[in-house]
Parts: sequence; structure tokens; C-alpha cells
Amino acid sequence: MIRIIPRLDIKGPNLVKGIRLEGLRVLGKPEDFAKHYYAQGADELFFQDTVASLYERNSLSDIITRTAASVFIPLTVGGGIRNIEDVRAALGAGADKVAINTAAVKNPDFIREAAHTFGSSTIVISIEAIKQSNGKYLAYIDNGREETGLEVSAWAKQATELGAGEIVITSVDREGTGEGYDLALIKLIKDAVTVPVISHGGASSAKDVASAVKVGGASAVALASILHYDFIARAQDNAHDFSSEGNISFLTSGKKFNKIVPTSLSELKKELQQQNLEIRL
Repeated sequence: MIRIIPRLDIKGPNLVKGIRLEGLRVLGKPEDFAKHYYAQGADELFFQDTVASLYERNSLSDIITRTAASVFIPLTVGGGIRNIEDVRAALGAGADKVAINTAAVKNPDFIREAAHTFGSSTIVISIEAIKQSNGKYLAYIDNGREETGLEVSAWAKQATELGAGEIVITSVDREGTGEGYDLALIKLIKDAVTVPVISHGGASSAKDVASAVKVGGASAVALASILHYDFIARAQDNAHDFSSEGNISFLTSGKKFNKIVPTSLSELKKELQQQNLEIRL
């Protein structure tokens, strides 16, 4: 069964979206989007604090607690998970899984400790990949800001050997662009590990999602732009509700990206089923 996972990038109290993890623009209240996606049949939700590692903190507890009270599907929380107490706090707030990137790179034994304490199915390793001029993919941390020198497939393999139960692979080069998933990157990770691989970054249509599964071998896809822009068009929320932090000019402009086809989650799932993918409707 292929999982469709809306991804909600959070800065402060707001849902934001950028291109290549930069230029974050406010789109609305994350709880509103989460409830909508739950009603539309999301299999899971992925919340990412976009500046948590930069400021060495995670501020998602309140959002997760409010979401978990009305959304009854698995919730994954990423950003600023630095130690066992951070994992415990995220799970205590209502998360089912945590996604770790920066702290895992800096201290790989943290993966082993977390998996031993909470179980492998709870620990997701998030890898932010950028393709180099020589064709290799290197892992980055701090929301794609800092190079690690780690080759992504070797790092994914090491992380799963230490106990990670899933890998989320983000193509920083494609993220938010609507240029389609980097299928070679997904396949590279899929061939390196035996755990589920979640692809993220670049989807513009149901065709891209199907390719991530059929060609790349992904077990799940994380989506943002194509779902968020559809919800914004339907909801017609007032921008002043979201102006406490961040750039709201995109929200008030009515602009769209030509490469991205806004699609509701329910319609997306129907299209994927028509392409013979095993999808939970």
C-alpha cells in the first residue's frame, strides 16, 4: 500500500512553503491544512520545523497537540530533535514518529539509542540531498544550509543499520520547483536500504507521484505544493490571520507556479488508483 503524506513545513505559528528550502512564504494555519488533509484521506502527516536546527529548538509541541486531538492518523515531527528527551517530548505531544537529520549526522549513535528506547518504527531519518557537479549526491543539514560531506546512499545504509525504520529523502534541487521527483536519487536510496523510502521534493502532478513509486521504488511520497495551493484556492482565508510572522505577499497575490498543478488529495488518490497503484481511498 503506497502512502500519501502531506508535508507541512512550519515557521513559528505558520505553515510556510519555499523553493529549494529557501524563501519561505506564509500560506496559512497548519491546523487548518492538517484537518483538511485528514478529511481528504491522508495516510499520515509530516510536520517539519524549518528553523529548529538553526536555533537549536523545536516549537511544534502545541501544534502537534492541537492536531492530534482531532486528526487520527500517524503524525511525524521533524526539526530540532537533538536527544532522547526531545524524542520523548514529541511523542508525548501526540507524534507517532520523529524525523531526525542534523543530530543524527553529528552523532550517529543517537539513532541507535533512540531506536533502542522507542523502537525502530518510531525513528525516521531525514536526508536532504544536493547533487554535485560530479554527479554524486551529498547530504546536507540545517534545512539544506550546511554540507556534511556524506554520500547519501552510504549514509542511508548506515542509518538503517543503526536502527532507523524509515528514510525520507528530499531533493533540495527539486523541492518546491514542480520539476518532478529526482527519480535517480530515490532509486539510489531504495537500492541501498531495506526499510521504506519516502520521496520528497519536486512533485507537480499525479504523474510525478506515480513515477516516484514505479520508477524510483518509493514506498510513500511526501507532498506539499500541489496540495497546499489547491487548499488555498478553496479556502479563501484572510491573510491578516497569518501575518504575525513571515512574508504573506504570496498568500495575498493570487500567484501560481506554472509547473505545479494544484490537486486535492482525494482527486490525486483517484488518479493514482487509475494508474494501478495500491492506494487507500
